[in-house]
Amino acid sequence: MSPFELKSFLDEKVELYNNPNFIESDPVQIPHLYTQKEDIEIAGFLAATIAWGNRKMIISNSNKMMQLMGNAPYDFIMSHNEANLERLSTFVHRTFNGQDFIGFVKSLQHIYNNHNGLEAVFAKNQEMNSMQKSISEFKKVFFEIDHLPRTKKHISDPMNGSAAKRINMYLRWMCRQDNKGVDLGIWKSISPSKLSCPLDVHSGNVARKLELLTRKQNDFKALSELDTSLRLLDPTDPVKYDFALFGLGIFEGF
Repeated sequence: MSPFELKSFLDEKVELYNNPNFIESDPVQIPHLYTQKEDIEIAGFLAATIAWGNRKMIISNSNKMMQLMGNAPYDFIMSHNEANLERLSTFVHRTFNGQDFIGFVKSLQHIYNNHNGLEAVFAKNQEMNSMQKSISEFKKVFFEIDHLPRTKKHISDPMNGSAAKRINMYLRWMCRQDNKGVDLGIWKSISPSKLSCPLDVHSGNVARKLELLTRKQNDFKALSELDTSLRLLDPTDPVKYDFALFGLGIFEGF
């Protein structure tokens, strides 16, 4: 496939999958439940955090998280008391448990009280064509208050070699200006041109078959290689190809 044919093929798949029908089977539906900026970004962050494993279970457990917070995530984060936190302790999604959930609530409150919110923290350390340093610095801020050591594993650090799939997906939701109604695009301080494709087993395998990626592991180096390939196809919105790679892998068994 020539570069022109590859771009045409992938653009066609983006059109096919980047539409509102995508929402009903994807965790992006969780932030779509809300209209207030802070509710959207907190709901999205928590849903993205547990976005591994069976997608129906991810969506079900993300909804449970919202219900445990009275379906008012920002209000809960800012005004919870110890009794409110106690009811979170029953939550579990794979290795993310109630104590992790409580730790996340406290860290989020710290970020809104002391760092001007999630967008401000992520926007602070962005580089010219990458958000990976920003993700690493975000993790430091998130865990600068007292926390359980076990909870740290639930936020990836690209500077430790991780592809940080879930946070890159979250940044796509928050930053990408999507006129198709899937990505929410509520953060205006980060350009979509800096975003990276959420790299996992499915998108990685499809990217290798299409020769967008040669590295075998799905790690930070692979993400950088895929970034380079996708920016050649569309420098202003490279992460739109996540829809193509994901759709080809999940829905078409490419």
